[in-house]
Amino acid sequence: MRLDGFGLLVEDMGKMIRFYRDVLGFEIREAEDASNVYLVKDGTLFLLYGRKDFEKMTSRRYEYVKGLNGHSEIALYVDTFDEVDAAFRNAVDNGATAVLEPELEPWGQRTCYIADPEGNLIEIGSWNKPFEEKDAWR
Repeated sequence: MRLDGFGLLVEDMGKMIRFYRDVLGFEIREAEDASNVYLVKDGTLFLLYGRKDFEKMTSRRYEYVKGLNGHSEIALYVDTFDEVDAAFRNAVDNGATAVLEPELEPWGQRTCYIADPEGNLIEIGSWNKPFEEKDAWR
């Protein structure tokens, strides 16, 4: 098997599409009123499923966490430490919840955490080098 993408079950499709598209730069492939929305970020498929539509499709009911959701995180990378700070501020100014202000970790990564409008955690981090070089032995 190969990883094709990942998804979130969402309550307010329009709000979540606008956040991921307009604030974080994901590309959208469907109209905002679709029950399943495909977004793409750097070649990775990212799906948003309307909760009610997904429940109807699977004939099941699910439990959903309210507030900040600590079940998973989405990790985004920027090339420089300054970009971490700028991306954090932009996201918070445009509807994200600040979870952890940007800080330099003991292992050399500058990182921060925000939450999207429905409480899903998003990390924005950098090793202060281009993405293509970030996994070279530090």
